[in-house]
Amino acid sequence: MPKTKNPRKTLTSMSKPKTLIPFFLLLFSSFPSLSLSKSTIEPCSVSDSCNALLGYTLYTDLKVSELSTLFQIDPVALLTTNSIDISYPDVENHILPSQLFLKIPIFCSCLNGIRKSLSTHYKTRPSDTLSSIADIIYSGLVSADQIQEANSISDPSDLDVGQTLSIPLPCTCFNSTDNSLPAVYLSYVVRIGDTVSSIAAKYATTVSDIMTINSMGNPSVNAGDILAIAFPACASVFPRYSSDFGLIVPNGSYAITASHCVQCSCGPGNLDLYCTPSPLAVSCSSMQCWNSNLMLGNVTLQPTSAGCNVSSCTYGGFVNGTIVTTLSTSLQPQCPGEHPFPPLIAPPTVLSLESSPAPAPSQSQPGGIGPTTPKSSGSGTPTIQGLAPATGPSGSTSDASFLVNPLFGFLYALLFCLVLGLVV
Repeated sequence: MPKTKNPRKTLTSMSKPKTLIPFFLLLFSSFPSLSLSKSTIEPCSVSDSCNALLGYTLYTDLKVSELSTLFQIDPVALLTTNSIDISYPDVENHILPSQLFLKIPIFCSCLNGIRKSLSTHYKTRPSDTLSSIADIIYSGLVSADQIQEANSISDPSDLDVGQTLSIPLPCTCFNSTDNSLPAVYLSYVVRIGDTVSSIAAKYATTVSDIMTINSMGNPSVNAGDILAIAFPACASVFPRYSSDFGLIVPNGSYAITASHCVQCSCGPGNLDLYCTPSPLAVSCSSMQCWNSNLMLGNVTLQPTSAGCNVSSCTYGGFVNGTIVTTLSTSLQPQCPGEHPFPPLIAPPTVLSLESSPAPAPSQSQPGGIGPTTPKSSGSGTPTIQGLAPATGPSGSTSDASFLVNPLFGFLYALLFCLVLGLVV
């Protein structure tokens, strides 16, 4: 699968002899203006989309509904992606703690030959700046320059209160596969103290895989870089005419489909999608398998001398308002044990400063893991005080580095060699 290099590094300053300044001015004038970027770039040629994830750190305490509004996503999708129990009373008004790290589900589209997520819009408040919106409100997932370009803003210092801004967020699809296996890609902002090795350990992957995905020449990262991280996933095989065709669920999480009637999970222990009635199911079509007394998700086992007869009622997609179910039978050498579900957690209320982001369980992890609390991004940063909610005014900018297109990185290296040759 072709993959392109992640524009990861800031330009470093270097001293230049005064006699070479005209040479530099002439050379730079022949190139278009450099556009600073903070996104992992994946060229694309078709107008398709995929499910993707953002690694996001809350800059202040936010209600589930506020965070959902910030990214224009379904609150239920936000909770199930992070395996947070949606059955808690009034869970949408639950307050999530500052500095909590969460995975944000988004749709990744193709626009002007580049993968982007363009469904997020932000309404400005007093004291907002492009830098504060980019670095604080959206946790460094986008740059001020990208917001300025996406909204054709001529003067970034002159923002109107109540102005609606399109926020171009980073995402990648890579055919929703990694090493030919189903995958969902997370856009992760590198934090101070991170290394490629530590990031790989957090997400149960390898240094080699991260370097390959991001076309890295060496395992070196800086704070503010954005890396694409592949999550193993369970892919559906629903027919193309079903409304949830192409559903893919990251390992260790859940997804709600069929008008909130069906809940599908992935892992731990395998990458087979497993669907059951949703806790939100109220007015839903029948979930019983035809010519059977089995309901969606039910499995019966009958040990015999030849092995174990296994019958199951599985989900086959949502078609014209109807939940499609399929009854399947098979003879297996032995009866399988109880299906392990990804452990659900209570809505987080307290943040452990010493903890790091919890990865999705790896394919080899055993089932039966007890509930755990989502963890922070590992910086040990205390809760930020005095910042307004997601739709309110923001404070100072962060020190996250800006990134450049890899083509220009190559040009700068070429320039350096030319200058060095002239000096010698």
